[in-house]
Amino acid sequence: MKMAGFYDESISNGLGWRAVLFVSGCPHGCPGCHNKEAQDFNYGEEFNKQEIIDKIVDNPILRGVTISGGEPLCKENIPEVVDFIKDVKKAKPNFNVWCYSGYTLEELQARNDSVTNEALKEIDVLVDGEFQIGKKDPTLKFRGSSNQRILDVPKCLKTGSAVELAV
Repeated sequence: MKMAGFYDESISNGLGWRAVLFVSGCPHGCPGCHNKEAQDFNYGEEFNKQEIIDKIVDNPILRGVTISGGEPLCKENIPEVVDFIKDVKKAKPNFNVWCYSGYTLEELQARNDSVTNEALKEIDVLVDGEFQIGKKDPTLKFRGSSNQRILDVPKCLKTGSAVELAV
C-alpha cells in the first residue's frame, strides 16, 4: 500500500486531536474530489506502518486516528488498513478510529467477506458515501457533501441499521 500523506495532528478530520493517514488509490473517481492525486494507487510513498505507529504513540495529545484517502476500504488497501488499525489499538488501547470511505455502510456490509467485516468491527466512526459535487456543502462538519453520513459503527452493527453520530 502507498501512503498519499500523513498529518501528525489535526482537528478537522474527526472529533478531537487526531493523526490522519491518507492512503493512495481509489476506484470511485468522484468529480470534484479534493484528493484527486490520491486516486492513483502508485501515488506517494510506501506505507511504513511502524514509523507511523511510532509517531502516534509518541504524541500525547492525540485521542484518535483518521484513515482517509484515496479509498481505505477498497479491496487493494483494506487488508493493510485493518492490520494498521489493530496495531494502533494495541499500542493505544482507547484510541478512537474514524474512517472515510466512498462506499456506504450498506455496500461494505453486502460484501460479507471476512476482511471487510473485521474492518467494520475495528472502526468507531465511518464517514460513508461518495463525494457528490452537486450536494457539496461547506457548512457541514467532517464531510464534503450532504449525502455522506457520519456513522457510529458499533451502534450500526449492534442495531442492524444506520445510526448517525451527532457532531
